[in-house]
Amino acid sequence: MEATREWAEQQDSEDPLSLFRKEFALPDGVIQLNGNSLGPLPRAVPDALDRVVRHQWGEHLIRGWTEDGWWDAPVRVGDRIGRLIGAGPGRTVVGESTSVQLFNALTAAARLCPDRTVLVSDAANFPTDRYLAGSVARMLGLRLVEARVDELDRVLERHRGEVGPVLCGAVDFRTGELWDVPRTTAAVHAAGGVAVWDLSHAAGAVPLDVDTAGVDLAVGCGYKYLSGGPGAPAYLYAAARHHDALDLPLTGWHGHVRPFDMADEFVPAPGIARARTGTPHVLSLLALEAALEPLETAGVTAVRHKSLRLGDYAIRLVAGLIGTDGASAPDREPQVVTPAAHHRRGNHIALRCPGAPAVSAALMERGVVTDARPPDLLRLCLNGLYVSYAEVFDTVAALRDVLREEVRTADTGLPAGRAGEVAG
Repeated sequence: MEATREWAEQQDSEDPLSLFRKEFALPDGVIQLNGNSLGPLPRAVPDALDRVVRHQWGEHLIRGWTEDGWWDAPVRVGDRIGRLIGAGPGRTVVGESTSVQLFNALTAAARLCPDRTVLVSDAANFPTDRYLAGSVARMLGLRLVEARVDELDRVLERHRGEVGPVLCGAVDFRTGELWDVPRTTAAVHAAGGVAVWDLSHAAGAVPLDVDTAGVDLAVGCGYKYLSGGPGAPAYLYAAARHHDALDLPLTGWHGHVRPFDMADEFVPAPGIARARTGTPHVLSLLALEAALEPLETAGVTAVRHKSLRLGDYAIRLVAGLIGTDGASAPDREPQVVTPAAHHRRGNHIALRCPGAPAVSAALMERGVVTDARPPDLLRLCLNGLYVSYAEVFDTVAALRDVLREEVRTADTGLPAGRAGEVAG
């Protein structure tokens, strides 16, 4: 693998996924490496929303619920996402925010094992997951135990017979480390627990098979690799074996077995439909549905294969910060903290980089969209659907320039612009 732009351009010319770039409204002159926070706009979405707003809502009015399939959309779109995560039909439903779905999943998991007293939460998980785990534990009188996924075996053994819900993220949102979902799920079950997974940084990025892995419950957002847009609704997966016993804390009329009876008591619908709550956000839901098309067509496996190769290339370039002139930035090379092994990394590469937020902002000024996570991590999302090899090369070259500018600024004591003038 050559660390040159010519090599990168050759790879792009031979890339079977390069045609999918045109399916996204990528701004000219911008390199989008932030898809692990917000995927770019799929070109199909504006037209789909225009049809929904002008034709379905505008002309059909309330008939849109039946004539245009709005009523069935949460389960219909859920089945499409289900296929992307290895779930059979009727096991995934879309609606509400990730926070709501997490609360529903965790509480339902605890109610599946009411004699258990310990809720285990991934200590490195996204803050919302940790906050909600704490809230559910307080609400249900459970003891909250936080542990990193790589420490989970020891914690499960210590609390064997006490463990109830166990909440983990499939990919570490900071470092990009990918966890072994089947193995970890089996360990949770061996301790008598219920495995709840947050797939937000995995769905659409890495191949998943939640049914075969024995996952009990899973949630995920719709706005990262699924490109459903800002605030896109989240999904909830529940294994079919749990459907009859699934006691969800948030029960709405859409989840009733006979919703239009307006009955006094809640009687849950069969299957995953019981996880529906109130009226869904139809516009966001249908935007997400339209956004899934490129990923479904390309296939998660193909996208994953290319993303791994992009990551290999990025890791090689960052190792020496090779630029267009073959030079590197002295004393400022960031450290790649994401595991290099393919089976241990997700779809973003995290770099430990002093002043990461400022570096990310400087890259943004150069047209490279990244993001930073405290205290010092710079994240590069390498989505094989739309990121090119040449863009990876240009990103690392831009990073080299930013770090060199910082070095010149530190050496001269002048602001970045003036330091550049002094340095020539």
